[in-house]
Amino acid sequence: MSTSSSQIKLGPASLTEALFESLRARIINGEIPPGERVTEQRVADEYGVARPTAKSCLERLTGLGLLRRVAHKSAVVPQLSAAEIQDLFFSRETFEAAAASHLARLSHLPEEMAKAQAVMQQAAAREDFAEQVQADIAFHWGIVEGLSSARLSRMYEMISGEIHLTMGQYAAHRRTTPSTVVSEHEEIMAAIREGDENRARIALVEHLAHARDRVLAQVAGSG
Repeated sequence: MSTSSSQIKLGPASLTEALFESLRARIINGEIPPGERVTEQRVADEYGVARPTAKSCLERLTGLGLLRRVAHKSAVVPQLSAAEIQDLFFSRETFEAAAASHLARLSHLPEEMAKAQAVMQQAAAREDFAEQVQADIAFHWGIVEGLSSARLSRMYEMISGEIHLTMGQYAAHRRTTPSTVVSEHEEIMAAIREGDENRARIALVEHLAHARDRVLAQVAGSG
């Protein structure tokens, strides 16, 4: 992690949450690249926070999979293997396809999905990759959280960090036209609105398969 003489300023949110969001964004967008060590001292120095605050944030990022730590080693930004990515998308499909199908059974389109889709449409029109990633993350979280199941949300959170990591590190949105992901999301939303469970599940599975293939193509190209 690079350092500079001027400290990075945090926003008005609670200190721990602001620190977490800043580091999370830097890891996702590649500013802190795979293999980079992220130590408590460096975080404390960069942000002007106490080491216990830095430690708490790093532990949270590690718990979400955005950092990895082995015994007696500093935390590092991981680089997922092709096998890990395959397993991650299998897990995503298990959670998200079931959620989309259930939402369609209720003909209930969560407001969070609609809001994220509107942001994504605007970002796609501007070809703003970073905002597309954030809107994509919000859209898929909206599918899961739309069920208002605390247990499902907790389970999904266990893989959320790695999901965000793959979106940012592999820049998969750049491997397709900006409108492609938007249109795939629209198909999922339409199926949910119309109460078509099978169509919602299929649209979600196909959408994730396309995303997985784009990420794997990036992995193969960098190998």
